[in-house]
Amino acid sequence: MTILKQELRQGRNALILWTAVIVFMLLICILIYPEMGSQMNELSGAFANMGGFSAAFGMDKINFGEFMGFFSVECGNILGLGGAFFAALLGISALAKEEKEHTAEFLLTHPLSRKNIVLQKGLSVLVQILILNAAAVSACAFCAFLIGEKPDIGSLTLLFLAYLTMQIETAAVCFGISAWISSGGLGIGLGGAALFYFLNLISNLAEGAKFLKFLTPFGYTDGAEILISGHLEAKYVTVGILFTAAGIAAAFWKYCRKDISV
Repeated sequence: MTILKQELRQGRNALILWTAVIVFMLLICILIYPEMGSQMNELSGAFANMGGFSAAFGMDKINFGEFMGFFSVECGNILGLGGAFFAALLGISALAKEEKEHTAEFLLTHPLSRKNIVLQKGLSVLVQILILNAAAVSACAFCAFLIGEKPDIGSLTLLFLAYLTMQIETAAVCFGISAWISSGGLGIGLGGAALFYFLNLISNLAEGAKFLKFLTPFGYTDGAEILISGHLEAKYVTVGILFTAAGIAAAFWKYCRKDISV
């Protein structure tokens, strides 16, 4: 697992930075809830009647003044969008950076098959995503305890599971793309994550655009739907698993056949 350890070592600073920023924003968001709670109860009705804006973020379906409603919208956007950007950057650079940084020759001289290289790099992406989410869950649990809130554990678990699954799918799709490129991955990764996010917003705005939820991992992270139904939408999760598998398969297939420039 030499490559796995090396990848984790190289990505340590970025992981710490992204985790610190996301956790800090989650902490601030939760800690200010007691001050905003009473005001949000009064504004919840207003938020619910803001037309397309309310529909886009699911505020027309939940009570924004309650902790779980507040958490699903505010903290959900922080962890969802921030986590998606981080996952996309991890995935898109995992295989392409060796050519971009001209380290492929050194890597390929090791007595490791290309399949093993792809496997270890993929595992490093997964481990970093898990670390980010573990830190986020711990921080949210600690802050909820500090402000005296006792959120529904089942709903909270589903929300975090949805965000984690979304990040893994985003990373897997970008990981697959990474095997086909040698540079310029930063824009593709960030652009792809942003596209996924806005596709979900569009699907929430128009009934005729619901099919877009099948094309974005954000389709099953809708906090309002999760809180109301008490489960993740199996049809969207199933498609997400297929996209994840396709991204990983594409990475193995292409990288094992690719003429890598050194």
